Amino acid sequence: MSISNTVSKVEEFEYDNASETTIDNELEKSSSTTEGKTAVREEFDASSKSLDATQLYLGEIGFSPLLTAEEEVLYARRALRGDEAARKRMIESNLRLVVKISRRYSNRGLALLDLIEEGNLGLIRAVEKFDPERGFRFSTYATWWIRQTIERALMNQTRTIRLPIHVVKELNIYLRTARELSQKLDHEPTAEEIAAQLDIPVEDVSKMLRLNERISSVDTPIGGDGEKALLDIIPDANNSDPEVSTQDDDIKSSLIHWLEELNPKQKEVLARRFGLLGYEPSTLEEVGLRLKKWDERLVLPVSVYVKFKWRVYVDFVKS
Repeated sequence: MSISNTVSKVEEFEYDNASETTIDNELEKSSSTTEGKTAVREEFDASSKSLDATQLYLGEIGFSPLLTAEEEVLYARRALRGDEAARKRMIESNLRLVVKISRRYSNRGLALLDLIEEGNLGLIRAVEKFDPERGFRFSTYATWWIRQTIERALMNQTRTIRLPIHVVKELNIYLRTARELSQKLDHEPTAEEIAAQLDIPVEDVSKMLRLNERISSVDTPIGGDGEKALLDIIPDANNSDPEVSTQDDDIKSSLIHWLEELNPKQKEVLARRFGLLGYEPSTLEEVGLRLKKWDERLVLPVSVYVKFKWRVYVDFVKS
């Protein structure tokens, strides 16, 4: 979703010529607001050439004056009666509220303009639902709608696997509780501590917290230039590391050399036990059954001896 989509939605609320004249006349009583609007426009015009898209948008919405409490009630009542001009005025006068709230969600996977666009949709919804007769300010009511649309967009658009909305809402409760506990306890709360706070089973908390684990795409760009993808640095499990393969070959060669120091019976037992000389690795019991004989006094001491020399060699290579 681009900024043009949100702008086009706002532009759908076209002024009615007769209503526009009436509203403008009512706003003329706020001279200080008009002077502030002019000052902002002059300052913006002086530096608009050097502003990027985000700053350009922020400069444009600064031209719309804020509404007083009385004006807010007036326009809200008209908007409920279907006055498109009043509804547009309420939207434009609160676009800066959307920007303020959107900034709190920066660096969470969506660009600031995308956050603002989602918040603007929440603002439009708030204007449609707001009832001024309840006695509270519009900004208080709109904040809830703006936050809801932004948080839903973050959950839906930044996750590789999309979660159902009811799961997202439940997860937000767990995460909000975790943040509150981390401030009180001075450490990241455990699943048990969150469960105790919410009075729910620990298993439910653990399950929900696992849903919050991020899944990254292997095509995700990495590094400052973004030229490499995550897939480029993940080792292939089907192809072993050449250095590790060389080390394993050296160890096996040394073991075979040590086997030559043993008598034929000991040599065969250990070769079968550890998978050397072409044999598959086997347990001591399997070795005894294959050789149709079992002599613990022979097998175990030699087995321990080779294990010991193998460990010494591995430690030497690692050092």
